[in-house]
Amino acid sequence: MKPLILFIFLLFSITIYARQPDLNYFLEKAKENSPLINKSKNESIIADLDLKQIRSILSKPEINLESNILFAPIITHDNNSSRFQLVSEGADKYTGYDLAVTEGGQYQAVVSLRQSLFTSSKYKSYSDMTNISHMMNENTIALTVHETEQLVTYQYLLCLKSKTEVENSSSLLKELEDQLVIMKKLVENGIYKQTDLMLLQIEYQTYNVDYKTFQAEYRNNLYDLNLLCGIDDTSLIDIQDINLQLKSGVFSDSQFLTSFKLDSLNVLTGLAIEELKYKPEVSLFADAGLNAVYLPSFNRLGLSSGISFKMNLFDGNQRKILRDKATISLRTIEFEKNNFMTKNDIYKNKTLSNINSLGDRLKIVEAQIDQYKTLLEVYSKELAQGEISILEYKNLLKDIVSKKQESLLIKMDTQMLINSYNYWNY
Repeated sequence: MKPLILFIFLLFSITIYARQPDLNYFLEKAKENSPLINKSKNESIIADLDLKQIRSILSKPEINLESNILFAPIITHDNNSSRFQLVSEGADKYTGYDLAVTEGGQYQAVVSLRQSLFTSSKYKSYSDMTNISHMMNENTIALTVHETEQLVTYQYLLCLKSKTEVENSSSLLKELEDQLVIMKKLVENGIYKQTDLMLLQIEYQTYNVDYKTFQAEYRNNLYDLNLLCGIDDTSLIDIQDINLQLKSGVFSDSQFLTSFKLDSLNVLTGLAIEELKYKPEVSLFADAGLNAVYLPSFNRLGLSSGISFKMNLFDGNQRKILRDKATISLRTIEFEKNNFMTKNDIYKNKTLSNINSLGDRLKIVEAQIDQYKTLLEVYSKELAQGEISILEYKNLLKDIVSKKQESLLIKMDTQMLINSYNYWNY
């Protein structure tokens, strides 16, 4: 029987441990279930397939089967008679297309081939664009992961705040429960009145309502956290505490700035693709099969081949317009980058200032809480001896609850500011 009990205990312990996830657990789930990250990965795969398609177009011939049949019938009026002819037999007077145009029709069934030549520079331009697309998608994934970490951490802190409020409220209820037991004995001994006991009981019920409210808030915040991370779970779990620290970093290597750099490169590679049409195009073409303008016969089977050359000489200065547009886009990106850097510095300095201010406030509040704890011990002893009124004790509890809530809010605000600072200092 003992091995079975031990097994059940171990199983229960493992289950409890497994239901105490930390922040990293939620972060990994959020990354795993992020549609934006999945989309960026798939877009990189599509970019590779696009480049593969371009390489196939540029390096491999295009072979087509072409077939055309054109009939140009006429109505002859030779010899004072009208007669329908599918193919002219050399009529002098007739109704229909000019024989010089139709020459009896057209009968074509050929296999054609076209192959572009000297395409290495074109392929390089498309390859560069694909590389930029890869880097942009990787940067998008990195920024999405970073933003996800910030959002999940923020929601996790809300859960911790609710959890701490539940714990503080539970501790307060335990204190009141102990005092109620003592108070009942004091009322029986005539030291306190029944109304004093009732007043303390009402206070207990008030704090119990607060306790239930904090529990509901904790449950709702957990639901929102699971929703944010794509976790299908409605169970009430006990999350682990965290203590965020400020991250140092060199802003010149910021992933945010990398996005501006990649945007500029994307404009330049896009311009290079647009300008491909101004490069000479040389193609080899050939066909083989049937190609005739009279009723076909086997002696009209043949083949042909040649080389085509194309080069743009003038298109209304569109090339200059394209370059001007690219220049303006680059100026816009540079302006946005400088504006972002300025705002980023201001925001980070403001956040650091607020963190320091909250730190000073927290020291004062924590010192007050320590004094309140000492005072509560004294009040509890005096209450047990009937030396203070219930109202004094009740007011002290309210002050302690208020100070603990203030301390909690300062700590949570500090953690959220650190989370925000770490987001921008990336």
